[in-house]
Amino acid sequence: MQHYFCDAWNTFDALIVVGSIVDIAITEVTNTEDNSRISITFFRLFRVMRLVKLLSRGEGIRTLLWTFIKSFQALPYVALLIVMLFFIYAVIGMQVFGKIALNDTTEINRNNNFQTFPQAVLLLFRCATGEAWQEIMLACLPDKKCDPDSLEPNSFTEGEHLCGSSFAVFYFISFYMLCAFLIINLFVAVIMDNFDYLTRDWSILGPHHLDEFKRIWAEYDPEAKGRIKHLDVVTLLRRIQPPLGFGKLCPHRVACKRLVSMNMPLNSDGTVMFNATLFALVRTALRIKTEGNLEQANEELRAIIKKIWKRTSMKLLDQVVPPAGDDEVTVGKFYATFLIQEYFRKFKKRKEQGLVGKPSQRNALSLQAGLRTLHDIGPEIRRAISGDLTAEEELDKAMKEAVSAASEDDIFRVSAFSMKMQSGVQQNDP
Repeated sequence: MQHYFCDAWNTFDALIVVGSIVDIAITEVTNTEDNSRISITFFRLFRVMRLVKLLSRGEGIRTLLWTFIKSFQALPYVALLIVMLFFIYAVIGMQVFGKIALNDTTEINRNNNFQTFPQAVLLLFRCATGEAWQEIMLACLPDKKCDPDSLEPNSFTEGEHLCGSSFAVFYFISFYMLCAFLIINLFVAVIMDNFDYLTRDWSILGPHHLDEFKRIWAEYDPEAKGRIKHLDVVTLLRRIQPPLGFGKLCPHRVACKRLVSMNMPLNSDGTVMFNATLFALVRTALRIKTEGNLEQANEELRAIIKKIWKRTSMKLLDQVVPPAGDDEVTVGKFYATFLIQEYFRKFKKRKEQGLVGKPSQRNALSLQAGLRTLHDIGPEIRRAISGDLTAEEELDKAMKEAVSAASEDDIFRVSAFSMKMQSGVQQNDP
């Protein structure tokens, strides 16, 4: 129940169900006379609100909705500009055209005039929509009768009864041009800018990438425990589109190589945490401290996180960025065993076919240094692991050198160790 209400859509479904139950209960309990006194129209709206659930189905609809929501952050500035424009033109209109007499046969009548500020703003809003704005302009030209109530006492004589101004031409044309071709288009510009931001190049991470990750993760973690099995990591990341994931076209072997470069801790029960996986994906996608020595990069990143987010708990920090000297098994080390086994099988097959000569004999220390798990492997592989994800050729080269430098017995011993570690983790799987 606690995890159920963590999702906003689940809360929305609960409100719809409760509102529908109340609607049915009131309808069944009360009679016709009571229904006339008690309005249940509000509760019946919950039935219609079920259509809003469709927003969670389509990716395109959710993108448009998110664009509309994000546009509200910039729309207040556009609205402030419109308020300033209406205020300035309303004050000018009151001063220039406020004394024109009201005539129901013209566009300056009791419903449309400049005599008061609210009426002036309402008239300008009508002009902004384009409804007969030219007729209003013609009604404000010179030779129009003045309203006797707007004149000062004892100033209304036979020769002083005309109002209006030729300024009306410039006044109304400039206002309509600003509203129709500038102000209104600002709303469209803000919405299009946010839509472009949310749908621009896939190489840029955005909120929709996080939504995709959460949606696919929930399929592997239906109980919302915040962790999945280590064997599902490759499948999960291949279902997520780049740049956050690997994509469905990414080969399994290449996906394993990329996981080697991601320093995600592996729990004792063989599971991987949600926070650790997401942080590793974002870190590698944005190339945050992924070059150079891995332990040094982790320490620098931990220091940056502590400085910026001072309230971050050490437990969460250790999940996403393992501290230095932590020799726990990681997902990268685990999948590295698969790569070692794969290279060994290829090497053995090529040797059986006579494509390679007998490997050179080396001392035991060199073999152990070249064939242990990737945490203790040679400097070439270390640089490949702690470097960029795209540096796969260097990793391939180091792997081939390590495998070709070993004898069959030593490689078999390493493969046996890898299988032992794999089976040990699988036994702890729930």
